[in-house]
Amino acid sequence: MKIVTLNGEVLWDENGDDKQDVKEEEKFDGRPEIDRMALATLMFGNLKEGSVKFGRKLKEAVPSAEGEGKYDLHFADGTKELGFDLVVGGDGAWSKVRKLLTDKMPDYSGISSVALTCNDVKANPWLLKYAGEGSMMAFGKDCAVQSQRQGDGSLQTYASLRVPEDFLETCGIDWNDRERALKTYVDRYFSHIHDDLKRVIFSSTESPVARALYELPVGFRWSPRSGVTLIGDAAHVFTPFAGEGVNVGMKDAQVLAQEIAKVCRREKSLDDGLKDYEEEMFPRSTKAAIKTAKGKEGHFSEYGSQHFADMMKAHYYGQQQDNSR
Repeated sequence: MKIVTLNGEVLWDENGDDKQDVKEEEKFDGRPEIDRMALATLMFGNLKEGSVKFGRKLKEAVPSAEGEGKYDLHFADGTKELGFDLVVGGDGAWSKVRKLLTDKMPDYSGISSVALTCNDVKANPWLLKYAGEGSMMAFGKDCAVQSQRQGDGSLQTYASLRVPEDFLETCGIDWNDRERALKTYVDRYFSHIHDDLKRVIFSSTESPVARALYELPVGFRWSPRSGVTLIGDAAHVFTPFAGEGVNVGMKDAQVLAQEIAKVCRREKSLDDGLKDYEEEMFPRSTKAAIKTAKGKEGHFSEYGSQHFADMMKAHYYGQQQDNSR
């Protein structure tokens, strides 16, 4: 990880003097990291053929005429699947399944972001060295530039702003015109950042993808309903400023799978299994939501990079002291 200020000062760089020399099993407090693409490949490779139906988009989930506690799935192509005893909504921030449990929709987070991709970072020696082996982050008042190396050899960069919800539609930038869009975006809103950070943005080789970021409230929950529950972003939408979204979603899946296994072994009823899953998940996701909210406010503050670097130093040097005892 590399942390710099918006004016280019390097505060923390694990590619250099700040590199952590710790045992593999001690890294990340026992929470090893893996590239998302590698993880997806690993998981798909262990599923039975036909388990995943590609090219189908859920339109709605509705109570079934087959009886209480059963549900039908209606798809955008007009097809239907009927009479499910259990529907697990893992269908993202704008979940259709969530509507069976609550009318609440995600709120705008106050942050909008432009995602940029450099397809082959190794073909750009300067960018390869500057971005480093993992993540590079620069935070400041109302804006941020973040980059992350991907397992496919690309570099993903996010240039984010604290702006009104309709900013991306009303700012007058044509996001389909890559070169002009990036120049206009940087000239208008990132003119104050260091030239190296601008160079990272301009290193993009693909069309920018502009998104407003949304979130569900801290402590969001729903009342139990027989045969329906949620995992991942369907259950709790976070901004990416604590890196907890995927971790919490995967833990959701693990805990729920364990409860379903108990139901299949007739150790408890389906309703009890879902209740126990949700009672474990709600406080866990709330803790992550609080951390994310603090991260968002801290990162987009005047001394965002300094605060984050101080946190990394405190964690790293505290870990070193613990390991030396």
